[in-house]
Amino acid sequence: MKTLEYHETILKKVSFDKRLLKMELKKAVRNTTCSEQPALLEWCGEHLGEEYKKMVSENSNLLTISAGPSSIRFAMYEMAQNPVKELFGDIRHIGSGKEVFRVTHVKGNERENSRIYAPGFYQATVFLIRWLKNQLGSDRIGHIGHKITYGLNHQGPKVIDTALLAELKQIADYIPGYLPAEIEIVETFTMWYPTLRQVACFDTSFHVNLPRVAKILPIPRRFDKAGIQRYGFHGLSYTYLMEELKTKMGVESNGRVILAHLGNGASMAAVKDGKSIDTTMGFTPTGGCVMGTRSGDLDPGVAWYMMNSEGMNTKQFNHLINHESGLLGISETSADMQDLLQKESSDERAAEAVALFCYQIQKWIGSFMAVLRGLDILVFSGGIGEKAPIIRSRICEGLGFIGIELDEDKNNQNGFQISMINGKVKVLVMPTNEESIIERNTTDLYNKSKNKERQL
Repeated sequence: MKTLEYHETILKKVSFDKRLLKMELKKAVRNTTCSEQPALLEWCGEHLGEEYKKMVSENSNLLTISAGPSSIRFAMYEMAQNPVKELFGDIRHIGSGKEVFRVTHVKGNERENSRIYAPGFYQATVFLIRWLKNQLGSDRIGHIGHKITYGLNHQGPKVIDTALLAELKQIADYIPGYLPAEIEIVETFTMWYPTLRQVACFDTSFHVNLPRVAKILPIPRRFDKAGIQRYGFHGLSYTYLMEELKTKMGVESNGRVILAHLGNGASMAAVKDGKSIDTTMGFTPTGGCVMGTRSGDLDPGVAWYMMNSEGMNTKQFNHLINHESGLLGISETSADMQDLLQKESSDERAAEAVALFCYQIQKWIGSFMAVLRGLDILVFSGGIGEKAPIIRSRICEGLGFIGIELDEDKNNQNGFQISMINGKVKVLVMPTNEESIIERNTTDLYNKSKNKERQL
């Protein structure tokens, strides 16, 4: 008897008992391949009756979504007391004509990789929805947690309703590379699943209580009243890092901390008593330190000069500072730090790009130490921060006078604590995980709603 037929026979025999049905269904999922699972799902819907449908409704799956300027990252979890990740993947290069869909099924470590047609975020989202419909457990997706770049003054996750969507649409022009796509993804899922609970997890929430002096911009007050101020970003990453820091370091995490999220998008945050008191990014994620393709802070006069001398319009200038600048603009070859490190010995442009990156991070460390009135812990995270020991070494070089001294052996091994044992400042390397915060926030809101229902 074939595997699928065997499990169908067993499931039918135990369908009278909810406990046995649940147990045997889990066995069936473990023992069937990804290609067999859609057929198993369809069979269950047709032959197991109301008990199966009831069981499905009680055990919703959760989907997390995180969009970038040209990508969608996703993951699906089985909701439980401790949610279990079932699959994860992404759609890359949206709108380029070279769109790629990738997914990994955690059980069995099965992987898919294919070219797709997705000229925009709507088409990419529809493709994802249709693909999910063929996966075991997709009929149980009851919640979606979305990373939403801007949250204005929202201090935590919010269930997405028409009022929140209207609020987000009003500020969509704040960040054209992110927020319009995030809204489109939410609305597309709403079209296909009108009753689905969707949750917004805001990337700005971590910084919402920044001191007023760290928020305001030196421009006429009418703009401040319109919401034009410093918001800060990478908040989901910083939330995760601070939770991990508390777990690993206890009360020390309440001290003076600098978090350095260094990747293609790079930012830093000054944290005291567990709260953000300053950060490098400002009104948009373009500001702050130099990044892969983003300029970071730029003299406003440069904008006037470029637009005047080259006849750039606002859209062209925005594209230049977000997609043609940073490490890519300086090196003229690559936005990837590893590529630049390989080239720097023979390419002056690559060497200058690397040097500027390290120099600016050093300056921000000094700036934040002034804000914090000292420093207890420096945390490196993000793709560069976690995986490039030579960059960490260069950033920390010469900072012994402020208590930052690396143990180069531990640094080269990408250890957790890479500073000298007796060093005044603890220097740590910590992987970040934005997705887990989205999952946790969405699960928490789900559990709160279930508790309210029980009380009623």
